[in-house]
Amino acid sequence: MQQPPSHAREILRLAVPAFGALIAEPLFLLADSAIVGHLGVAQLAGVGLASAVLHTAVGLMVFLAYSTTPAVARAMGHGQLGKALAAGRDGVWLALLLGIVLAVAGFWAAEPLVALMGAEGDVRSFAVDYLRWSMPGLVAMLLIFAGTGVLRGLQDTRTPLLVATAGFALNVVPNLWLVYGLGWSVAGSAAGTSVAQWAMASVYLVMVQRNAARHGISLWPDWSGIRAMTRVGSWLMLRTLSLRIAILATVFVVTGQGAVNLAAHQLAMTIFSFLAFALDALAIAAQALIGKELGASNSVRARQLTGTMIRWGAGFGVVTGTLLAVAAPWAGALFTSDAGVQSVLTYALWILAAGQPIAGYVFVLDGVLIGAGDAKYLALAGVANLAAYVPMLVAVA
Repeated sequence: MQQPPSHAREILRLAVPAFGALIAEPLFLLADSAIVGHLGVAQLAGVGLASAVLHTAVGLMVFLAYSTTPAVARAMGHGQLGKALAAGRDGVWLALLLGIVLAVAGFWAAEPLVALMGAEGDVRSFAVDYLRWSMPGLVAMLLIFAGTGVLRGLQDTRTPLLVATAGFALNVVPNLWLVYGLGWSVAGSAAGTSVAQWAMASVYLVMVQRNAARHGISLWPDWSGIRAMTRVGSWLMLRTLSLRIAILATVFVVTGQGAVNLAAHQLAMTIFSFLAFALDALAIAAQALIGKELGASNSVRARQLTGTMIRWGAGFGVVTGTLLAVAAPWAGALFTSDAGVQSVLTYALWILAAGQPIAGYVFVLDGVLIGAGDAKYLALAGVANLAAYVPMLVAVA
């Protein structure tokens, strides 16, 4: 049975702005890859290696957004705005504390982490530089996660879109100036991105402060609330950890295959991240809408919205997969002039294209389950996927 038009409007109201906001980080990496890629293969490979480590740290902390969104949305469904804003405040404090710890640890552990990945020579040096200069931006990214989660839970995805758009525009200019104008190489790319990330985080901090003040919510943290959020996010952390282990293991194998394969893998993963976050726009809408409807005890509408979003997700995956398959032979030239990297990248992108329809379906279900508070299933499924993937990876090592 065809869903009421109001369902479509409600989904689009959240998903379309979320699409723009979600692709901000991949756009940062696409810009970095395009700028660094023309410096040379070693620079691009080094950025790829460092990005894998950064994505692990950032990815493990994504629960700051994914646990905050449904918590705020459920409180909204109950009509408890004060409780929603308090949860958001605690999320921001948790993000700040975790960000500082991770940034300090990441700076001092950059060299051994890169060495552990098997990099040598110039690739190793460039990876360490990029990783260390990215640490200030890591704190900002965690604050962005928490702030974004608050606004999504409040059914506002338009503001994150505006912040992300401004942040991307700000990212390109300092990167070009630092990399080519001052000759900072990959360090300039990381530093420029960190500046843009802090500008974005500052906007969220101001918005959270103003909302809290407007509704009489203290800005001081509630440590019991922070502990509760950590417990809720633990399953999401396990889910993400299983995914990051699979990705890092893949990078380890590719690193042993040489700089050309590693550079091509970096570009392929950057494009994959772009598409994955784009598909995740529907998942974000699912988190907010399902959380709100279940908070209001409206399970019928929650099921109707789920069905609509599943169909949309699969259809969107078909579209993105088709476009990627067509663009694959020419995409490499946008990021590097090395013919070997371009050739390997073409085959990698065709493989990615084949998986897009399934990805669209799965991403929506991911959002639905997070919105419903069933993070435990997602975590256990992620561990099972890892157990199935590792033997296949070993076979091609």
